Order: sequence, then C-alpha cells, then structure tokens
Amino acid sequence: MAMAMTTDCGGSRWSMVSLKSALPPLTSRASSIQLPCRRRRPPPPTKCPQLVRSFTALSPVNPLHSLGFSDLTSFEHNFSIIDNGCRFYAMRHGRRVPKLNRPPDQRRALLRGLTTQLLKHGRIKTTRARASAMRKYVDKMITLAKDGSLHKRRQALGFLYEKQIVHALFAEVPDRYGDRNGGYTRIIRTLPRRGDNAPMAYIELV
Repeated sequence: MAMAMTTDCGGSRWSMVSLKSALPPLTSRASSIQLPCRRRRPPPPTKCPQLVRSFTALSPVNPLHSLGFSDLTSFEHNFSIIDNGCRFYAMRHGRRVPKLNRPPDQRRALLRGLTTQLLKHGRIKTTRARASAMRKYVDKMITLAKDGSLHKRRQALGFLYEKQIVHALFAEVPDRYGDRNGGYTRIIRTLPRRGDNAPMAYIELV
C-alpha cells in the first residue's frame, strides 16, 4: 500500500492549487498585522547664495547681506585674532624684512658684524642688499651714543662685538653728529662683484 502511494505521488505534478489548499487559512488577526516603518523627513531647504545685485557705484552696498550671510556684518571672521589686552590681526602686511638668504640668528650676527666693522673703519664695501639692511642699525647705534646714558651704553655693548668701538663711539658722536638728526650713512654704488655679478656698494659714515 505504501509502495502504491509513493509511486502515485511521484508520478503526479505539483500545482499552485494543491499548494494553496495545503496551507492553513489566514485569520483576520494575521491579515491586520502591519510592519513598523519610519517616515523619512524631507530634507531642509538649502539656501543658495545669491549673486550680488545691489551696487552703489563700483562697490556693493553690503556684500555679506547680498551673498546670503545676514548674520555677518564684517570680514573679521576670516582672520585669526590674538587678544592679550589689545586687539590686532595676525597678518604681516608691509612688514617685509631683508632675509639675506640666512636664518634669523645668522642674519642678526651678520648685521652686527657689518655694523661693528663700519663703525671701526668708517667705510666698507659690501653688497647693496646688506648695505641697505645694516643702515638702520648703524643709525640706531649713533642715536644711542648721542644720548650718552649708561643704559644706552649697555644696549650698544650688547649689540656691537668690540667694547673699544663702543667707548670711542660714545666719546666722538656728540661732537660729530650733535646737530644732525638722522642720515648718518651714505651708500655709493660701484661695479658688480666679479664671479657672481652681485651688485656692490660702498657704505660710509657721513
């Protein structure tokens, strides 16, 4: 009997009607089940910056308002601000110093040596860039010597390399430059240097 049932089932084909009839009937409770779903929120509207439309002559009335930044009233947010009792912007416009192809410590040592040699000999030959860079330091040393106080003498001793030059400077400057207010040096251009064709100049005391 079991052999006959097995052969009969193997010979018949499967159909969707027989499968549906074999499944249990759906109840009303099962049909009312709803899966939880999350409603997606619509994305917030993005404000696109508008082009500058309002102009007075060649400059806009308020470019920040016209560009869509109504909460900003100035361009100060673009700069780094250092506040230690006073407010200033950390940008070095117009503060260029002659680098002379040297790091700061070597540059200061070079300028100190050139200043000492000029005050010692009265006239030296160097490049135009070095002559222009050392000019203000020579004028400062002479200004310190015109004051003649002990504090100014110690400042000059801390800058110049030879002590005897400082004492001679403080002894001679009041008589030589007492009536002159600045302009203690003179730069005279000369032929370029042989080899690298660097522009040269003489710098001397007036």
